This record gives sequence, structure tokens and C-alpha cells, in this order.
Amino acid sequence: MSNKPTDFTWSNEPNPHHVRVRQILKQHPEVKQLIGKNPYTIFMIIGLVGAQVGISWWLQDMSWWLVFPVAYIAGAFISHALWVMIHETSHGLLFKRKVPNLLAGILANLPHIFASSVSFQRYHLKHHAHQGEHDLDADLPDFWEAKLISNNPFNKMLWFLFFPVFQVTRTARLNIALFDRWVAINWIIQIAFNVAVIVFIGPKAFVYMLASFFFSVGLHPLGARWIQEHYLTLDPVQETYSYYGPLNKVAFNVGYHNEHHDFPSIPWNKLPLIKSKAPSYYDSLLSHQSWSKLIFNFIFNPKLSLYSRVLRKEKVKIAKDNEEPVATA
Repeated sequence: MSNKPTDFTWSNEPNPHHVRVRQILKQHPEVKQLIGKNPYTIFMIIGLVGAQVGISWWLQDMSWWLVFPVAYIAGAFISHALWVMIHETSHGLLFKRKVPNLLAGILANLPHIFASSVSFQRYHLKHHAHQGEHDLDADLPDFWEAKLISNNPFNKMLWFLFFPVFQVTRTARLNIALFDRWVAINWIIQIAFNVAVIVFIGPKAFVYMLASFFFSVGLHPLGARWIQEHYLTLDPVQETYSYYGPLNKVAFNVGYHNEHHDFPSIPWNKLPLIKSKAPSYYDSLLSHQSWSKLIFNFIFNPKLSLYSRVLRKEKVKIAKDNEEPVATA
């Protein structure tokens, strides 16, 4: 008999974050005080973009063989941090107005080579609102994608390596406009930046940034973040896991994923405070302590695959206290 997984885990339960946030606010209303903006994050973005440009400049006279090790050891961490910054702008957590947040996201996007910050916002907010609903949650793998990769270690390594490509293919199933004025602005600015890098710094700089981008979301300990967040990797299973390891220091607390999904209006610097204000809700949840350990476990554990996710066939309304959940089409 084959030991290959053949289907996702299906749930009739409501989104756990929508349930838990009500409970927390009822018992710990002081958590509301953490909601707000952090405009100082823009200085983090400027510093990170400057760091990538600076390293690219340094590499222009170095040997080609050095480009990829530097991208893996240093560039990936900077590129990943910029992904976190884009994530912050997608929730409007820097400024009160929409346009400054969009522009901050476009700025953070520059070293990634591909214009994606504007589109990411739309797909990511859908993920929060419709977690587990396959037609609305682009964070979920496609059915063909899960079947193709299955639980084969080599396939899973290739999936990590080309993770951005698989992410792009998922967008076709969501009914979201792929192009508008802001997407065009994102691409125009990005292309201008790419050309400037090649002309004024050189092709090594471009390749370094491109490699940093792929390593930051792929076959790298940082790539385990995409597994840590919602893949059913621990027993008993839960839909979302947080990561409390040391790499949160250079990843702007992005590991606090249960906390973020419960309170997406709280900026990165205050995410640990959610856990400290409502410890009974988070200490009782399973969590990860090592991204490096997780990525090796996911790749080589035959029990884990792209099917290790929770899906919902229909949205479930959150019932009032002492009532049963109600499924709605």
C-alpha cells in the first residue's frame, strides 16, 4: 500500500483566530491598547534597502563565486526582513493613510527584483479573512501542487527552491484583479531600480539581490517560516503555530504568528506583548523553537507534505457564547 498522502485535513470548525480574539478581549481588554501604528518602521526599511545596495556595491569587484555564499549567509536575512516590512505595510501598520503605506511597501520591495508588494497586500488580507478557504486563501497550495510534490524529499526541496514561482501560480484561483494603477506603479519603479542596479553597480549586484530573494523564502532556514505558520507539523495539530526562536531578532518578530493572526492591527514591535498580556491563551499552544530543525523535518519526514494543511469547504460563522458554530455557504 502507498504511504503517500492524498488529501488535506478538512475542518467544520470556525477560524480559530476569530474565536480566540473574542475570548482574549473579553478577559484582557487591555490588549486593545497595543493596537496602532509604528511610523518608525520606515527607518528600518530604509536601512535594510541601503544594506542590500551597500553589499551589492561591495560585491561588484569580487569574484562571481562569492555572490551566492554572501546571498545565502547575509542577503537572505536582509531580504526576508524586507518581506516582513512589506507584510507590515500590507496591514497599514506604519502610517494612518493608505498611500504612504503603499509607497513604503514599494520601497521595501526594491531589492526583491520582482514587483510584488501591492499584489501581496490584496492576497494576504484575503488569507486573514478566509483562512483555510481554498478559493480565497492563496497561502494554501493548489490541489495539483500538493499532488505533484507529495511527500518526496527531493520534490520538497525543489518546492522550497522555487517557492515564489508556486506562489504566483496560486493567484489564478482567486478572483482578484491582477493589474491596476498601483500594480503598474509598483512595476515601473521596480524596473527602473533593476535597470539602475545593472547600469551603475553591475550584473553581480542584480544576481546577488535575485539570489537573496530566492534564498529568503526558499531552501534556507528562513524558508521554514512558511511551513511553521500553518502546516500541521506538530501533534496534536493546530491550524497556526508560532515560532519563539532566536531568529525573531532579525525577522522583526514575524514568528509570533498566532499573535499576529489574532491581532493583525498590532505592529511587529508589540507582538511579544500580546503573549505576555494573555499568557494562558498562548502558553497552552504548541510552538516551534528552531526553523533549521523544522525545515529538515518537513523535507525528510514522509508524514509531512503539502497536504499537511487545514481546509474548509464553507465559511463557519462564529457563534455567540454558549451557541454552536453555524456553517454558511
